Amino acid sequence: MADDSAVFCLKCAMQTYAWGKVGASSEVAQLTAGADNSFEIKDDVPYAELWMGTHPNGPSMVCAQGQPQISLAEWLKRHPDSLGKEVLSYFKGSLPYLFKVLSVGTSLSIQAHPNKVHAEKLHREQPELYKDPNHKPEMAIALTPFKALCGFRPIQEVSDFIKDIGELRTVIGSPASMKLITASRSMDMPMHREAMKACFSSMMYQSKEVVTCELRKLIDRVQSQENRGEDLSKLNGKLLLTLYKDFPDDVGCFAIYFLNVVTLKPGEAMFLEADLPHAYLSGDCMECMACSDNVVRAGLTPKFLDVHTLCEMLDYTGRPAIKTKFRGIQSTENNCKITVFKPPINDFAVIEMEIGLKQDAFKLISYDSASICIVIKGEGKAMNRTIREPIPLGKGTVFFISAKEEVELCVTSNGMHLFRALAGL
Repeated sequence: MADDSAVFCLKCAMQTYAWGKVGASSEVAQLTAGADNSFEIKDDVPYAELWMGTHPNGPSMVCAQGQPQISLAEWLKRHPDSLGKEVLSYFKGSLPYLFKVLSVGTSLSIQAHPNKVHAEKLHREQPELYKDPNHKPEMAIALTPFKALCGFRPIQEVSDFIKDIGELRTVIGSPASMKLITASRSMDMPMHREAMKACFSSMMYQSKEVVTCELRKLIDRVQSQENRGEDLSKLNGKLLLTLYKDFPDDVGCFAIYFLNVVTLKPGEAMFLEADLPHAYLSGDCMECMACSDNVVRAGLTPKFLDVHTLCEMLDYTGRPAIKTKFRGIQSTENNCKITVFKPPINDFAVIEMEIGLKQDAFKLISYDSASICIVIKGEGKAMNRTIREPIPLGKGTVFFISAKEEVELCVTSNGMHLFRALAGL
């Protein structure tokens, strides 16, 4: 690749975390195999994440003739103007986002991400746990039906669960339980948040012995109902049994009675702002986030739990599940459906493009921001004024576009589906 090329392919890092989808069921594995003919999918490996960006834990490499050469981070140091004028100034010469594909086989931890000020404090006080001072807002866009826990339920829903499930009341404790039930009868939102915090915190701090005993009693009850062919929906029974199978005796199993269960259809999104509790449960998605790895966890994980920090930082505002979804702005042009997902932050935005037909000249317009694209489906070529040979595109191809550069696509298959991440300035 000539050093002055402004558009080029990336070889991206794949992560095999235990919660990933196994073998060919993983979209991460399928995309990796599509981009690399030498990659062999193994039936017993959990392919969890594909990272596209400059994060040191999984840096993308600039490719010349299919061979990794230098990291994208190093290339950007040599070509800072390719970031875009505003990005270069605002983010001090760094790519501000990390773009990912996730394939979730078993639940991720119950977690939240700190805001910028809180992240700086955590990093300063506990650098061994919180390794950078940046915030980590993130957005998920479903590729397949995608299930997650996200945000606190309306207080009336939580109150109903507490009244109906004796095991939950025991784990929370009577004083906090009554406080929430009483608060649910009022319209006082500060009282709602205070009661929700009291209940959730009491549950998370409950002794391991009480949690284990009550959870096993509840599991026995739900399994008995399942054996009798009864409806499990009132107790959220199917999800409870699934989580208990993966995380036996974990207090996080009770969190399903506090947090919304959200299912995204392909193309639907949710934006996870600071202090919003969440846990991905299953499915494949695109994910974009600020370039950080700050996560505060408190359940459904064998990793370090920081219960105090999580309980103190959370946004305890109850909201209906439908309110957790983030709507993109849609338009159609030249047989292409374009959806722009622009959350209220400067770090990132994501554009989804579904090109419906073969096209000889579909233009990816220029932005004053470096961007990263990934082809989910389809074949074709990418052309730009700075490259001598067109870049072949297929499932899993990831390519970088410098700021102020336009790319022309020639779609040779019957349509193409791709995502493009860029700064949100």
